[in-house]
Amino acid sequence: MSDTTFLNWPFFEARHRDWAAGLDAWCREHLADHSEPGDVDARCRELVSMLGRDGWLQPTAGDQLDVRTLCLARETLARYDGLADFAFAMQGLGTGAISLFGQEAQRDWLERTRTGQAIAAFALTESASGSDVANIATTAERDGDDYILDGEKTWISNGGIADLYVVFARTGEAPGAKGLSAFIVEADRPGFEIRERLHTSAPHPLARLGFNRVRIPASNRLGEPGQGFKIAMSVLDVFRSTVGAAALGFARRALDESLTRARERELFGGPLADLQMVQGHLADMALDVDASALLVYRAAWTKDQGAARVTREAAMAKLYATEQAQRVIDQAVQLHGGDGVRAGHIVECLYREIRALRIYEGASDVQKIVIARSALATD
Repeated sequence: MSDTTFLNWPFFEARHRDWAAGLDAWCREHLADHSEPGDVDARCRELVSMLGRDGWLQPTAGDQLDVRTLCLARETLARYDGLADFAFAMQGLGTGAISLFGQEAQRDWLERTRTGQAIAAFALTESASGSDVANIATTAERDGDDYILDGEKTWISNGGIADLYVVFARTGEAPGAKGLSAFIVEADRPGFEIRERLHTSAPHPLARLGFNRVRIPASNRLGEPGQGFKIAMSVLDVFRSTVGAAALGFARRALDESLTRARERELFGGPLADLQMVQGHLADMALDVDASALLVYRAAWTKDQGAARVTREAAMAKLYATEQAQRVIDQAVQLHGGDGVRAGHIVECLYREIRALRIYEGASDVQKIVIARSALATD
């Protein structure tokens, strides 16, 4: 049983504690099987449908996003199933721009995504502009009442299974970051194609997307022309903390598994837990988990209190929680010995799941730049 005493911290209200308890009970009932699916696309669709059917996707979209609830959801789901966390997270990230900037007609998508009837994707990354968003090359050229999109996106989560993509493209109002705009692109638009499915160590639906003169109405644009960078950063400002929360969930599960292992595994005539060196490792893991939780929920609380931006707090939370989760999980593998590298064992799955979190939504080195610039700007 995972430690839940952190829910008594002053970051949370009674509704957050109730939410976390309810989702944990749902996960115990529906996500007990840790085996990896043979058909990842089908399983992801199934998870979105289940989560939407039972109301757990409601916080992912709407007029006001409660970041603490989003973080609690990702931490809880990640403790049980990395793909379930992925399914939840992408419904939020994929429609974040619509929640924050969408017009009334565009917001019709939100009811579909939060009930699991449609799957969303966030199409920002390109091969030459991963962390350098201002370097986006995909173009959207105005043509009367329409825009025509040309270009390519890559490493797009839910690529190949999404019903809508929020796509960022260059509209040319100004050089660099000031010349980008955001658009809703439906998956059935002529000229839109899945050019390659991408496979990773922890299986998730990922793809390289192509836009070959994809015509979309100007009414599909989110916000004003040239606001694309602002929209992308506003979405990441909300959801970057949740990446730290997912890492925290992985780390907490690794700690739970290690505590069980230390109590039950015997070595040199007694349980592993009697060995001081093992106790030292467990102490380090517990410390890393709690410190990560403090940073994650500090960032979430700050945003929920009305802060316009939490770029610094979110960067710290994402950086620290993902890096320390990698360390906690690596130690869990070590404590499990041969079982730790056995394919399909829970800590082996965690080991593969955690690595990508140190890269996506801003790699660790980029987060350090963000934090340093913030510190240097402080009077």
